[in-house]
Amino acid sequence: MLRFGTDGIRGRAYKELLPDDVIALAQAAAEVLNPSTPVVIGRDTRESSPDFAAALAAGFSAVGVSTVDMGVAPTPAVAWAAAHDHTPGAVVSASHNPWSDNGVKLFSPGGRKLDDKIQAALESALDDANRSTVSIIGTPQRTSDGSGLLQKYQDAVASTAHFDGRNLHVVVDAAHGSATAVLPGPLQAHNVTVTVINAEPDGRNINRHCGSTHPEAVAQAVREQNADLGLTFDGDADRVLAVDHTGELVDGDQIIAICAVDRHQRGQLPGNTVVVTVMTNLGFHRAMAQRGIHVVTTPVGDRHVWAALQDGDWGLGGEQSGHVIFPSLATTGDGLVTALQLLEVVARREMPLHDLATEAMTKMPQVLHNVPIDPESIDSDRMSAAVADAEKILGSRGRVLVRPSGTEPVIRIMVEAETVETADSIAHELVAASQHWTTYP
Repeated sequence: MLRFGTDGIRGRAYKELLPDDVIALAQAAAEVLNPSTPVVIGRDTRESSPDFAAALAAGFSAVGVSTVDMGVAPTPAVAWAAAHDHTPGAVVSASHNPWSDNGVKLFSPGGRKLDDKIQAALESALDDANRSTVSIIGTPQRTSDGSGLLQKYQDAVASTAHFDGRNLHVVVDAAHGSATAVLPGPLQAHNVTVTVINAEPDGRNINRHCGSTHPEAVAQAVREQNADLGLTFDGDADRVLAVDHTGELVDGDQIIAICAVDRHQRGQLPGNTVVVTVMTNLGFHRAMAQRGIHVVTTPVGDRHVWAALQDGDWGLGGEQSGHVIFPSLATTGDGLVTALQLLEVVARREMPLHDLATEAMTKMPQVLHNVPIDPESIDSDRMSAAVADAEKILGSRGRVLVRPSGTEPVIRIMVEAETVETADSIAHELVAASQHWTTYP
């Protein structure tokens, strides 16, 4: 039974997620979204992605809905195309997960992620036992070539920033994923000297020891090439992290802080407000408070950030993971747009990224553990007691967050404190409290 997580549906390809599931999802999406124009489909570079993209096309075709195939394309490229043509979009990707996983993300007409109400309607439609099944093989395909949209997307992204980067040398890690289809064009359009690494996808190397889940890869390349900074994308290029010239990580919190402070100083931060999630570092909150910038906090997931941005008519928000949203520039988190906005600040301020990050905020030590666990086996009383004990120890000098992942079968345990030793000690106590749970082998 398919259910939506934090970011679409996701599971082990051909085991937890089957082509037949994706066909059914396409049919349900056609029923709920009722598209009047062809649905745009894109995919990442996983070995299974062509099959699942074909399953989407078959499902839509079976109920009379045409599709446009963008091929390998970043998730935000599909969102842009959906906004450009005011049509639904679908992306085959499992983002930062291993190559053996896959998933589907859906966009409503206009290029926005589905809200809770639409997702519930889709799940209800998927539960319809009377739904007919079709096969990928032999199903008439109502699909047209959408590869030309990819260049239009790159041009649109390049136009979101205005700076001359001729003095910048940037190393970019494409994670052997969707970013390989669009790099280095948008950065070179601003005269940036670009070195691209990990841009040779083979179907099984996406995110493997590279990309935003392994920023050490771009950090090493930056140091070896004496570059000014590095940028590292996830598998579907909707998020980006950075490293400075020393190879030190500049995460999503810091990127948002840099952009928020810059816009605030120039009077271009609507409502003097920024939207972040519960995972955002406490140091970010303290830095924004010192500057008179209001912070709104949402649950994890960039669609929640987007909803808050729209409700408040604000202009900047995102997640520590590198999902950053500029509503005036894109309808979803876009790693390329974020990269260009960050580079624009670096170029305009004529300051190294290291100095900008230091000026923007001071990170509090944060320890995060991902505990493999079956969510159904959680002893909530025991964990609540352990969290309460930890919060008494920390008081106002830190915080604890324990939550199930919406994309993986893990529980995320995060502790912030004034020293890394304290954070690490409390985090280990919480992990120990979870060990009686049934874990995955």
